[in-house]
Amino acid sequence: MRLYEAMEMRQNLQELTKDTWQMLRQKAQEKVLRDAPKDILGKYRDPEAKSIVRKYIQMVVDNELPALPYQARIDITDKLVDEIQGYGPLEKYLDDPNVTEIIVERYDKIMVEENGELKNVDTKFDSEEHLRLVVERIIAPLGRRLDWSSPTVDARLPDGSRVCAVIPPISPEGTTVTIRKFRPNVSMDDLVKWGMLPEDVRAGLEACVRGRLNMIISGGTGSGKTTFLNALSEYISPKLSVITIENPIEMQLRHPNVRRWEARPPNIEGKGEVDMMSLVITALRSRPDIIIVGEVRGREAYAMLQAMNTGHLGSMTTLHANNTAQAMERLVAMVASAQELPKELVPAYIAETIDVVVHLMRMADGKRRLVEISEVMGEKDGKIIMNPLVKFKVEKFEDNNIVGRWVKVGEFSRAEVLRDRGVNFPGFVQQPDK
Repeated sequence: MRLYEAMEMRQNLQELTKDTWQMLRQKAQEKVLRDAPKDILGKYRDPEAKSIVRKYIQMVVDNELPALPYQARIDITDKLVDEIQGYGPLEKYLDDPNVTEIIVERYDKIMVEENGELKNVDTKFDSEEHLRLVVERIIAPLGRRLDWSSPTVDARLPDGSRVCAVIPPISPEGTTVTIRKFRPNVSMDDLVKWGMLPEDVRAGLEACVRGRLNMIISGGTGSGKTTFLNALSEYISPKLSVITIENPIEMQLRHPNVRRWEARPPNIEGKGEVDMMSLVITALRSRPDIIIVGEVRGREAYAMLQAMNTGHLGSMTTLHANNTAQAMERLVAMVASAQELPKELVPAYIAETIDVVVHLMRMADGKRRLVEISEVMGEKDGKIIMNPLVKFKVEKFEDNNIVGRWVKVGEFSRAEVLRDRGVNFPGFVQQPDK
């Protein structure tokens, strides 16, 4: 008996019952496994593989549901292709350029971030088992696993997007997944166009990068730190060699000479780990001009400062913080955790090394903005002295949008350093705070 005979009889014949859908999916999977070239199986989201698989699935749909209108059969085929050769219900959001983040809170509750705003969507997985199947499909090619002994995974997808998944018992209500999509080829001009920063601030930061000042990009989760660092990299001289160190890899620098390194977690026996600290130390022996650490979280911060202090001018990193002053406090704690320096010497060591701190924030209207630039001036009584240069001043909240302006709050003392390095500093913001 053909499947269409088991369909729920609706007037438009465009919806399948759950049982009919599962039977159809099973037949399509069997057809693909039996007849499709074996070398394309497992190449999930690969356009060529999906195109080949589509032909076999279309045969099954046309044979089993001949009574359905042509467009309905095409729609069903599309959904089956996503299920069999893609990431199921997540596929359309991964393909949507307006969606920047996907959050699966439960198998039956999915949220997406679109244009800076989180919203619930009607799409859902069939069950917890269906969700787990898709998660395994995502992480298996990455050499990662999710089970009782390893209930969390944080990894990079082939397109640069970042996936974080958690399963019970860590997540008692069921599997949760977050995918932060990577936006390739974003330039600083794009960020200006999107309102993340004004043109004069962009020009000032370009001078800082070309003049090889050591910089930190700070901000909260989802504030755009990695995207911002990617965009800044276009100002690094093409004559220089760059090594990036991440866990996992997210950056795709706009630079011709980049060696990308990725830290590695221990295997199931607890062996084989390569941490960020050891990679930074290895980088020091590998003749880079600039070292960029995707995000410092612990003792690798000390090795990063060593790199900056041994001729690797223009090195950069990111870290989580609420403002530029707190960024320095967190950096002090991370460097101290390496236990390579007496604690009382750490603030002075940092003050001698870091030049500029840029702080980003995702604000109440959902938009990401550069909200502060400060320079490090020195150390006194164990505290790092900061000189605020630029701040974003909120003027009003109107029609769900924050209206404000960037104002100058201090003079940049390193302008002369840049001139000595052959770089003209145009200033950040000419408009003083009132």
